[in-house]
Amino acid sequence: MIPDNAAAVRAQTIVEKLLHTGTVAVDELAAQFGVSVATVRRDLMELEQRGRLRRTHGGAVPREPLLYEPFRYDSSFHEQIDRNLAEKRRIGLAAAALIQPGEIISLTAGTTTTQVTRSLRPGANVTVVTNTVNVAMELSHRDDVRVFVTGGFLTGGWFSLVGPATTQALSQFFVDKVFLGVNGIDAQKGLTSLHPEEAAVIQVMVRQAKQRIVVADHTKLGTVASSLICPIAEVHQLITDTGAMEEQVAPFRALGIEVLLV
Repeated sequence: MIPDNAAAVRAQTIVEKLLHTGTVAVDELAAQFGVSVATVRRDLMELEQRGRLRRTHGGAVPREPLLYEPFRYDSSFHEQIDRNLAEKRRIGLAAAALIQPGEIISLTAGTTTTQVTRSLRPGANVTVVTNTVNVAMELSHRDDVRVFVTGGFLTGGWFSLVGPATTQALSQFFVDKVFLGVNGIDAQKGLTSLHPEEAAVIQVMVRQAKQRIVVADHTKLGTVASSLICPIAEVHQLITDTGAMEEQVAPFRALGIEVLLV
């Protein structure tokens, strides 16, 4: 364990910087914190032992869970992960900052919600309800997060579980916040998905949540996919990136949706 408050602050700053940039350097961190290189190396070693990063020569990079090992050489999978990655990291950090200790939250499948998962702060003390296998794996080493995973049929999209068993399990939970990854969000057509079975699952998650927060990079704004999840009136907040133009976000603000650009 990182023993003192100063070290804990450094650790959290390192993790957040890593999520923002995708890499950190020992020399730069030492200068930023005003500590020795040896101190930063100890911090990185302890964070690596806690599963928060992977050390490299002179720094560190995010740690990918073993779940993704079968996809190491799958170019289409990596293209999906890498698309707008910096933007998704910022969105994930902003979303995680909204989560309060003791809350029950739910997370849909997707690359952006995965970033929310990775951005949960140490000592989060939350319960996560999800139909997504990779979210559970990402959190499997966290003793400060209680995870409920639904049953269901595993789809080939983004590690998600769907079907009657999934929706029945989700209907048993009332959650404080749901973080929604979508294929499209449009001010007239609402939230949409490419997959009808996935849309049916997310509909239940929306219904069971007090607060509904869409996490979507700017390329999803104004996009309409084939399957309706819910009308736009069901959304309380949209977190997107600064690549979104004013004309893209104005229709959502006009409907009373809080828009956060990060």
